[in-house]
Amino acid sequence: MRYDLLVFDWDGTLIDSAPTIVGCIQAACGDLGLPVPEAARASYVIGLGLYDALAYVVPGLAPTDYGRVVERYRSHFLARDAELPLFPGAKAMLGALRDRGHILAIATGKSRAGLARALENTGLELFFAASRCADQCAPKPAPDMLRELMKELDVDDTRTLMIGDTVHDLKMAVHAGVPAVGVSHGAHPKGDLVALEPLACVENIDELTQWLAQNA
Repeated sequence: MRYDLLVFDWDGTLIDSAPTIVGCIQAACGDLGLPVPEAARASYVIGLGLYDALAYVVPGLAPTDYGRVVERYRSHFLARDAELPLFPGAKAMLGALRDRGHILAIATGKSRAGLARALENTGLELFFAASRCADQCAPKPAPDMLRELMKELDVDDTRTLMIGDTVHDLKMAVHAGVPAVGVSHGAHPKGDLVALEPLACVENIDELTQWLAQNA
């Protein structure tokens, strides 16, 4: 194996949640009479930490009002959370990688509670050796999530690979000195991912499965 540790983003990489997240952001803003962001603007913040995301989605909103937006967003998202599907082939891919001997981990912009709920909903709790969430350390694109995972799992940067669907994932990898693969079926356009020069940029789980089998 070339990489011992494979670190996956969650939303938009393994689970088909990007359109739902965008819709919930827009609905939350509409509930509060705030300007409703266009889909591209709302999609851009997927994977960011809470404050960075809200500062971008609702520029000029006072930080004291962030809690109101978060409450409305969570209300909309929790109503749909349990129904969000994994991308076809994701569970089989993870099982094959684990059986091959790779260590699997997650680095996500979700909260710890949100990730725990998502793993339970999808039945993937036992696939991952460790995870980091945006409420545990500095969020993407800071390198902290990857650095903490590598330290916890005792794997160095040359033996670690990051897989994600956003520029925030790929920038985090760059900042941590870790190679990365982009997946373009999620939140950000393929061109934006390719511009950050990942090892590869694949279009779906089938292509990712094949790339990892040949190169990881």
